[in-house]
This record gives sequence, structure tokens and C-alpha cells, in this order.
Amino acid sequence: MTKRPSPKDNYTDFGFQKIPLSEKTQKVAEVFRSVANKYDLMNDLMSLGIHRLWKRYALALANVQPGECVLDLAGGTGDLAIKLSQKVGETGFVILADINDAMLAKGRDRVIDAGCVANIRFTQANAETLPFQDNTFDLITISFGLRNVTRKENALQSMYRVLKPGGKLLIVEFSKPPSPVLSSIYDAYSFNLLPRLGKLVAGDEESYRYLAESIRKHPDQETLKNMMHKAGFDNCDYQNLTGGIVAIHRGYKY
Repeated sequence: MTKRPSPKDNYTDFGFQKIPLSEKTQKVAEVFRSVANKYDLMNDLMSLGIHRLWKRYALALANVQPGECVLDLAGGTGDLAIKLSQKVGETGFVILADINDAMLAKGRDRVIDAGCVANIRFTQANAETLPFQDNTFDLITISFGLRNVTRKENALQSMYRVLKPGGKLLIVEFSKPPSPVLSSIYDAYSFNLLPRLGKLVAGDEESYRYLAESIRKHPDQETLKNMMHKAGFDNCDYQNLTGGIVAIHRGYKY
């Protein structure tokens, strides 16, 4: 007998709210359209600039080679895509993809300003249904974007499909500090100071409250690792950074 879907199956998390699955993509889009103009500044303020070190370390782990084809998902304002484009060189290319038109426009402007237009292309795309052929990319990166995806399982399967055999997925995302003390301090910062900072700098308290809540609803390190395995990835592992506030997950397609 076929199991009838439960009403809760048609709902998903939007921060600490439960909303219909069909509404999440639009609501997340509204958040990032609101914060796009101040996104880079807020990242620096929120992390005290440490996000640059996280991404620099992720880039080292990626071990990008000249001539490779790279997909930077949820690439936002293009900071990682620019670094990746310098690694792949003239014989490779990077696709900066984001589901949000406002963030993609900011990324395009930043890439143009950096003089990296020769080997960076732009695509507005949903991570759950990537518009690329099978076995296209040597590397896929997604930094601070997976937690906003409605169906993370679908996104991981889609990423696996478009990776070449031997290709690598690199996920950089906020995670769960294993230390109760650090976790409590992090919660106090996230739910008190972060929304106030968003209101003061970006004029948007609610969007930054959602971003803080979305971090808490994101799967922990081991759960995400298991999700990657289930999607088909091999040799999955992760490294905690800054006490587990951020984790970098890796998985391979063989």
C-alpha cells in the first residue's frame, strides 16, 4: 500500500517558522534581494573579517588546477569565483551561479571591476535542478548557501550528477560548535547582536534574524556528511573551523 503524504511533508523550515515548501524559494529570494547591497560589508562586520580566512582555507583545500571547470554555487557577490578564476587560468572557466538575481548582479559587477570576465560566466540557477549536462565540472563549491536550499537532498544529488568522475564537492557552511560554552556564546551573538547589526547597517533586522535562525536549522556536521554519502559521494569528510562555527565538507565522485 502506498503511504499517503502527511501534511507536514508539504512544509519546510524558514528559520524557526514552518512554511509551505512552495513558498521558501521566494521568501529566501526576498531576504537576499533586501541584503544584496550591504552583503559584503555585513559579512566583514558579522565575522570580524574571519570569513575571508575561511574561504582562503577552502580554496587551499580545493586544490584547483589550471584548465579545470568549476561551478561556484550560491556564488553571491563573486569573491570566491574571482579567486577560483585566477587558479583555473585562461584554459579553464568558472561558472558563478546563484538563484537570486540581485546577488548575481552584484557578483557580475564585482567580477567586471576585478577584470576577470574572460573566464567567468554567470547563470541564474536553482541548486536543486542544475541546468548543466552530466559530468561537466571538476569542482563544485557552495559557500554559505546550502542552508538556504529548500530540498538539500535534491541539491546534493544534482551536484553529484554534474560533477565529472574524479570531481570534488566542497561545502563551506555555518555549523554546530561541539563546545556547549562556545555554542551558548554563539547563540547570544547570533540572536541578539546580529539582528541589531543588520538593522543598523543594512536597515533590515528581520532578514538577519532569519539568517541566524537558518544556521540553527541547518544539519550538523555528521548529518550533512551522511546526506552527502546518501547522494552518492565517496570519501566524505569535514573539518571544523573556529571551534565548529564553520565546517568545510568534502566529497568525491568516483
